[in-house]
Amino acid sequence: MSGGPTRWPSALALVASLLGFAFSASSTLDYAKHLDRQIHDIHCSYIPGLGAEHAADNACRAAMYSPYSAIFRDRYWGGVPISLFAVGAFAFFAAFSLYVLLAGWSAPRRAVQFLAVASLTPLLVSLVMLFISATRIGQFCKTCVGIYISSGLLATAGIASLVIDRDEARRVAPRPPRAGAGVPPTKIDETAARDARRTGGFLLIPAWLAGLAAFTAAPALLYLSALPNYGSYIHGCGKLEKPADPTNSLLKITTARSRVPVTMFVDPLCPTCKAFHKRLVAEGYFDQLDTTLVLFPLDSDCNWMLDRPVHPGSCVVSKAILCAEHRARNVLEWAYDHQDEILAGAKAGAGIVNVRAMVREKWPELDACVDGKDTERRLDRMLRYIVQNHLPVSTPQMFLSDTRLCDEDTDIGLAYTLKKLAPTLETK
Repeated sequence: MSGGPTRWPSALALVASLLGFAFSASSTLDYAKHLDRQIHDIHCSYIPGLGAEHAADNACRAAMYSPYSAIFRDRYWGGVPISLFAVGAFAFFAAFSLYVLLAGWSAPRRAVQFLAVASLTPLLVSLVMLFISATRIGQFCKTCVGIYISSGLLATAGIASLVIDRDEARRVAPRPPRAGAGVPPTKIDETAARDARRTGGFLLIPAWLAGLAAFTAAPALLYLSALPNYGSYIHGCGKLEKPADPTNSLLKITTARSRVPVTMFVDPLCPTCKAFHKRLVAEGYFDQLDTTLVLFPLDSDCNWMLDRPVHPGSCVVSKAILCAEHRARNVLEWAYDHQDEILAGAKAGAGIVNVRAMVREKWPELDACVDGKDTERRLDRMLRYIVQNHLPVSTPQMFLSDTRLCDEDTDIGLAYTLKKLAPTLETK
């Protein structure tokens, strides 16, 4: 029995393309909303557009803030999100799949061949991003996983369409007449002639490739044309009025690559401080900073600016960091890495005693210093340094020389802002 081609692969390709378009469009819209330099909800769900969350530990927010979510981040505020290219590519594949589905046997075999090969490109990109999510980001964004699945379905559909097309081509191919059958050798089976699919010119392949490239690049070009100029914003968040440290109370963190002087105000149990620190490290900036560290524990146990603790236990951890001196970064990063555990201990029955025990167990050599009066007075001088500079009770705060890095520039705008304020910093 002959007839038109099996169409389920092209139908599957259409569904996969529309699904990929929906996921990538949702991700792009979330990214674009942040161009107003404010914090917005992030959609993180296996259903495109659902699951809006404001939480800082949202896996999709972590992916968006990572250096792998966009390109040209040092040239444009926020960079050009990778999801924009996915939007264009999936739009092309949706249109092409619809063409192959509706054209049926009228579509040339080149169309099926092109779909089979080109549909592998989103899958290859997805495999690279999946590897980055697993090894660099350490968590999987549900919206991203939706794009990965869509890419896999599209590639499956493309390969299936090629395999089925070849099988059907062999099935309907005219066969030479059997000897003695009385059929002229030039006679071609009419059914086979009707069902045979034309190959199509080879130039169709580069033409479709050009179309794929145009579709893929168009959203990014439109995005860049609509980006506002952020240059005037990055200098407007204040200055460090009295940077001098006459009491020699502040900590220094330097490396062999330190080149740009910065002053950082952090609370070791502040989740935002942790995220900011890890972002600086991941993007290769932290080791280039000549850091003056000012501890700003948001804990009323030692911070007389507060009437209740925001991050209980941070006074104890801050004292341990002070006592570590040249190993201050080690203790700070230990606190960041175990932040949830320390905060849970501080909020449990024994409270600060639990935190003190954690510090003692990890850093026994700092034990006597943590309880010392000199350490308490030094931390108090740090707090007075903050007051003298009229800083808000907020962490983290970072000053490049004496220019404050705006809170809005500590996430997707970080690379752009640092490049403007500190041109000598190298990006990864």
